[in-house]
Amino acid sequence: ATPLLAAQLSGPVVTTLTIFAGTETGLWRSADWGYRWERVEGAQGGESIREIGAVQSILALGPRVYVGAETGLYVSDDFGQTWKRGALSVPVSAVLPSRYPQADPTVFAATSAGLLRSPDGGQTFAATAVRDTWVHRLEWPGPALVIATAGGVLVSKDGAATFAGPGAGLPAGDVRAMALSSFFIVDPVLFAAVGATGVHRSADGGATWTPSGLGGHTVTDLVWLGPFLYAASDRGLFRSEDAGRTWSPLGEGLRGVVPVRILFPLAPDSGAEAFLGTAQGVYRTADGGLRWESAGMKGERVLCIGTFPAPERPRDKGRRR
Repeated sequence: ATPLLAAQLSGPVVTTLTIFAGTETGLWRSADWGYRWERVEGAQGGESIREIGAVQSILALGPRVYVGAETGLYVSDDFGQTWKRGALSVPVSAVLPSRYPQADPTVFAATSAGLLRSPDGGQTFAATAVRDTWVHRLEWPGPALVIATAGGVLVSKDGAATFAGPGAGLPAGDVRAMALSSFFIVDPVLFAAVGATGVHRSADGGATWTPSGLGGHTVTDLVWLGPFLYAASDRGLFRSEDAGRTWSPLGEGLRGVVPVRILFPLAPDSGAEAFLGTAQGVYRTADGGLRWESAGMKGERVLCIGTFPAPERPRDKGRRR
């Protein structure tokens, strides 16, 4: 890294300029909104995370940052500066705490051993009703908890004590991507991607499913932003403007690139800017995905991207700088 970047990474963290990327070789961070990157190795007052392996998930919630990797769970309480090993040593695909951690310290973890639940903010974890299977994604719109697993989409309405699913019409297979309605409690629509069968839609909270396009594609990420539904697949990046009935490719600047995960860091207020983790590094768009440019990490297969929540500010302040 350049001396300037090293100084930025070792100094105070500017959350509005910080992007994390998880790759097959570990955790990376950019201190200048994706223009330059450096490997995050930890130590210096904490534990080393140099050998954590493939990083599957990043969740930054302010001072606390969770990283799920093939060697377990890692946690930072100072914006990603120093790290400690969490309470899990199995591969972790996702971590999701309550929206109100001060009142409800529950934390769920998606792992290779099933869905695990912590009642104490992640200090200890115990098994739930979903065991001995990969859990890939978690969504907790409340009161429902929705999980994507190797055996389909499962839904719990009692805090993970029992689950229903996978629902009629959903093909058997590994579900590695899903997207829920922003108003799931009153509009229980969700999309899920199963193996190489494309995208499927449920209008009743996962009870029944119908095909929703991109058949033959292996979709690795789904993001539903306003009227647009985005899908990252082994055959490119696609967008639907009609709730999955039709799909259009978003390919300018992505020739020969295999998308993996997509992040809209300023959504929902300024959702036009996005970062795309790909098998060929990170790409950036400023116009909702119509045109893309490289944002570095070209030698790395990027498995996930994360950043801090955008700070609340008056609407006339514009985009983050």
